[in-house]
Amino acid sequence: MNIPGGGVPETQEIRFKISPMWMSMDGLRDGSESLAAESLLGMPVMMGSATGKYMAVPVAMDMRMLNTAIGYSFTDDFFAALMLMTKENDMVMRFNSMMQGLSGESGFTMKSSGLADTMVMAKYRLYADDPLIPRRQASLLFALSMPTGSLDEKNGNHPLALRQTEQLPYSMQLGSGTFDPTVGILYQASRSPYWWGANASATLRLYDNDRDYHLGNEYKLDLYGMYQFRHDMLVQLQLNASHRDKIQGEMDEAVTGFSGRVTKNDPASPYLSPLWDPNRYGGRKVLATVGFQWQPTSLQILDFNVGVPLYQHLNGPQLEEDFRVMLTWYIEIPTASSIRYNDRLKRDSQLGF
Repeated sequence: MNIPGGGVPETQEIRFKISPMWMSMDGLRDGSESLAAESLLGMPVMMGSATGKYMAVPVAMDMRMLNTAIGYSFTDDFFAALMLMTKENDMVMRFNSMMQGLSGESGFTMKSSGLADTMVMAKYRLYADDPLIPRRQASLLFALSMPTGSLDEKNGNHPLALRQTEQLPYSMQLGSGTFDPTVGILYQASRSPYWWGANASATLRLYDNDRDYHLGNEYKLDLYGMYQFRHDMLVQLQLNASHRDKIQGEMDEAVTGFSGRVTKNDPASPYLSPLWDPNRYGGRKVLATVGFQWQPTSLQILDFNVGVPLYQHLNGPQLEEDFRVMLTWYIEIPTASSIRYNDRLKRDSQLGF
């Protein structure tokens, strides 16, 4: 599943997970209302005061991520995993008339790519109504995101050479720059061929990074149900709700560089783009996700799911989500201490292997 902490391998078994994901954003939203990019383009300053206009605004973005994880179930109750992620961002920007005249372009595409933040995760089962085949169980989730993603990505694709060495804005950087803990409570239940559950978690940003800001806290609630219609196939439906706070603080370059403010070192001056305003980040979303799982062979699972927004209320103007697609390949490897390893040896022996 695409939910952190959802599903673990059998005791004393290893699980590899490889998950490519694509998220597309298209159009702008402020609160629950969609906005046209043209309505936001203009001169940021008129007679020394902000006009609510920007020299450049985003109009679309593609985010492609590859998540690779390895986990191990140490006991019936304790599971731990390490997750690495790479990220590739493409954001389409549109210029106002002055920038079009200076650059000779109607806009350009911001780009960044590389290693994102790394996460270590642990799951501890608090309750199970049956130790071997539980129909109801509850667990605690603990995770720590480590700042391996870059905070120093530059605007190298800008059509003006003098802008190409400037810092990219918050959403184009590859990491948070801080160690961020996540805590959660997970519940799942089953009555074959049905499975259902609820996961609630909070990711906390507790201090500023080296560029004088920290991302907003994030809170998630995931509800899911699954139906296994064949021995090797199931379908799933999820509701994924999230709330993210605004960015706290302000990136150093947003104050001292030409990218962020019209007037350097003047906190009262307006931003050249909403991407540089920390108050234009965060908001609330509810997504509906439908998925399909197939077990092509023993100890391997393919999971495909598509998510679309049902509700978005954003601290805009900012890009609104259009859809996300994820494919996950699970590989489970029994160790010599696991039950399934011994069962396989017995089966192979009976078959004459």
